[in-house]
Amino acid sequence: MNFLAGDASAMRQGVTDKMADVIDTSEFRNGLKIEIDNEPFEIVYFQHVKPGKGSAFVRTKIRSLLSGRLQEPTFRSGDKVNKAEVEEREMQFLYEQTGEYHFMDIKDYNQTYLSKTNLGEAVNYLKENLMVHILFYKGEAIGVTVPNSVDLKIIKCDPGMKGDTVNGALKPATLESGYVVSVPLFINEGEIIRVDTRTGEYLTRVSA
Repeated sequence: MNFLAGDASAMRQGVTDKMADVIDTSEFRNGLKIEIDNEPFEIVYFQHVKPGKGSAFVRTKIRSLLSGRLQEPTFRSGDKVNKAEVEEREMQFLYEQTGEYHFMDIKDYNQTYLSKTNLGEAVNYLKENLMVHILFYKGEAIGVTVPNSVDLKIIKCDPGMKGDTVNGALKPATLESGYVVSVPLFINEGEIIRVDTRTGEYLTRVSA
């Protein structure tokens, strides 16, 4: 059953009230986690439409919490979907080993891990002891949310040019996470900078 290519009306037959909380289109909101064909999605956009003729409907844009892909299904007003069984827990990044990134819940010390694929762009900003939020779906870790900005140490870049602070020129710098970011020419190796994790861009120097 695949309604994502067009009208979502066929989806209603796949909803099982006993398996999960059920919601209808009147409860849609940005950030809501829903389940379709046993896959969790997040609503990133929705619009209720009441045409002059015909039935009301809801346009949406949803993002898969497993693959990250975007879909744009249309629901009829009153359609019902399952609410995804997801949970977010604050956890601390511990270390990476053979492609597995290990995290610990500081409340009960339980540990879990995610692959680099699950982490997506977040892998660029992880450093030891960083607090993040891990998303679980039916008890299994599926993704991570890092803070909007992270302070990271520069481990490699060309020497800084003293006094060159206003011309806007940039140079590459490798951070302790392995991520390469463009920084102003006056920045030096060994300094700590703040990076915007939403855009991947340099924000400011934290310490020399």
